Amino acid sequence: MEIAIVVIFILGYLAITLEHSIKIDKLVPALLMMALVWACIALGLADLTNWFDSDHHMMLKNFADLPLHSEHHQESKMEWFESTLLHHFGMTCEILIFLIGAMTIVEIIDHFNGFSTIKRFIHTNKKSKLLWIMCILAFILSAIIDNLTATIVLITILRKLVIDNKERIWFAGMIIIAANAGGAWSPIGDVTTTMLWMGEKVSTLELIKLLVAPSLVCMLVPTIIASFLKPFRSTFEAPKDEADENEKGPLMLYLGLSAIIFVPIFKTVTHLPPYMGMMLSLSVVTLVAEVINFRQVKLSSSNEENDGGHSSSPVFKALSKIEMPSILFFLGILMTVAGLESLGIIFNLGKDVQEVMHIDLFVILLGAGSAIIDNVPLVAASMGMFDLPLDNMTWHFIAYAAGTGGSMLIIGSAAGVVAMGMEKISFFWYFRNIAWLALLGYLTGAGSFLLLQTYLLT
Repeated sequence: MEIAIVVIFILGYLAITLEHSIKIDKLVPALLMMALVWACIALGLADLTNWFDSDHHMMLKNFADLPLHSEHHQESKMEWFESTLLHHFGMTCEILIFLIGAMTIVEIIDHFNGFSTIKRFIHTNKKSKLLWIMCILAFILSAIIDNLTATIVLITILRKLVIDNKERIWFAGMIIIAANAGGAWSPIGDVTTTMLWMGEKVSTLELIKLLVAPSLVCMLVPTIIASFLKPFRSTFEAPKDEADENEKGPLMLYLGLSAIIFVPIFKTVTHLPPYMGMMLSLSVVTLVAEVINFRQVKLSSSNEENDGGHSSSPVFKALSKIEMPSILFFLGILMTVAGLESLGIIFNLGKDVQEVMHIDLFVILLGAGSAIIDNVPLVAASMGMFDLPLDNMTWHFIAYAAGTGGSMLIIGSAAGVVAMGMEKISFFWYFRNIAWLALLGYLTGAGSFLLLQTYLLT
């Protein structure tokens, strides 16, 4: 049965990797893989000899001797199966609810055109200066609202500043590197970092302390080199400002960003799961948004019919724009990896890896692999590989590698994929012109992390 499950996982993984070639959204193989893996486990439960206790991160002893069903109040394989499935589903849903909350806040900000406020801070016609402004904004903004959203926001702003697409794609490529670097050092900056944070692998303060410097190096090195390249040595002519700003935009921008930043603070103070803090933040933002919207509708002189408030509600509109395919993909891939973890496959693989190579080398290769293979399942698998305490250096190195390694290929990160779609960036153009900069940034950042670990933090 284990062989069949591994085959299902490999085929599903291959389908996810070849998403653009086979023209099937990656959520389809992810969900199919999840259902088939757990179905196979359920059907072959009687013959299973290994079971991994996720709560205590250890293999169960004498699992092979347990009956399939409970007898005389004795533990059974089915009881372990049901409790483990519920455990993994609960942990996965915590991450998904957190992401939905963050996505909704971002969409509410966008509803009030709050991100256009950022454009006010850009006053230059030099490409090199614009490059630095965009990279610094991407680095900071991605740490607050996640790297994917930061990329969308900044490319949207970039379109209002640089008209020529051939010039703009150079900036978009550098935004990808900076956004991924910025997302790595924040617990809410990247999905993989969020997974490690919510999985009690890293804490907020230690994550920031250990990764802000390597992530900054990862951003600075490519940006410094790029500023001397020909595409960034000339000037540009920005178009005239458009009167499309909402007067409540700045308020919703600052409120929304503050609400998201509040989440780690809430967790630290209350020790409640992060999704509880995100729901609190979301409730405050939605309350303010609804009050503002009510006043705007009330003051409006329009006589349009009202459908109960849903058509004009910023919350309703925000929820309708949530990336549900991404949410379902995360559900499928995380539950699939959880199935492999329950069988002890991932744990045993981790033990084998530690025997054949140094763990730091493995993490560097994992980061490079995230440029080809989606980093979510890679990090999910690594969480089940190693029995390491909270804030162990390896967890932080994984957060850095998985967050920044994807920049080496445009398909290696969500930020890259969305930029590819928005600006029609060719895979091979990015590989020729941007990939080497991302590689230099990744390696120098990794080197600085290992240097800090070896000489300064020990």
